[in-house]
Amino acid sequence: MRADKRVRNRLASARLRFPEACIEDIDFAAPRGLDRRSTMALAQGEWLKAHENLIVTGQTGTGKSWLACAFGRQAARLDHSVLYARVPRLFEDLALARLDGRFPRLIDKLTRAQLLILDDFGTHSLTDQQRFHLFEIVEERYRRKSTLITAQVPVARWHDLIADPTVADAILDRIVHNAHRIVLQGDSRAPLDRRRKRRNQSSVNATRHPRTDAARLSRH
Repeated sequence: MRADKRVRNRLASARLRFPEACIEDIDFAAPRGLDRRSTMALAQGEWLKAHENLIVTGQTGTGKSWLACAFGRQAARLDHSVLYARVPRLFEDLALARLDGRFPRLIDKLTRAQLLILDDFGTHSLTDQQRFHLFEIVEERYRRKSTLITAQVPVARWHDLIADPTVADAILDRIVHNAHRIVLQGDSRAPLDRRRKRRNQSSVNATRHPRTDAARLSRH
């Protein structure tokens, strides 16, 4: 009960986009290039202990955000603090924080989480201010904490998105060289995921005593 309460508190603080996502529900049968062995190895969490990163890329609708949240939930189960943020919204929050005096506190919050999930990176080229903000975050986290990044754009094009060659080299050096990578392929899974969510919700409603995260994890 204490372990499950701790997991619930960590998940509440994480504010995951898909709080129901979990490793056990990953569909490895779908043809999207997701390898079961390497994924389950990452689920053991050694990369988190080593302060390494994880990069998930793929087309829209291939399940990047859902998979990132599943790893976030798994990290919480393994007693790591987690924080989720969509990159476009995060840049807006950081810009406002510079104006109202919240910037140091927000940066501290972003750098303190043991796993920071940056979802939807690379939707547009970065401005000077956004490059500065991203560098501040990755510099403070480098070799101290783990970062999980999802993007539609392949890693090979990130340098162009960051735009400034010097800053791009510095940022990518701190993100990419010690990162595990998952490249998702195939068509959009959005309709399938919606059907699965409805089935899962029906199952929860029909079950009087659902298995807790701690008990579910111990079984696996």
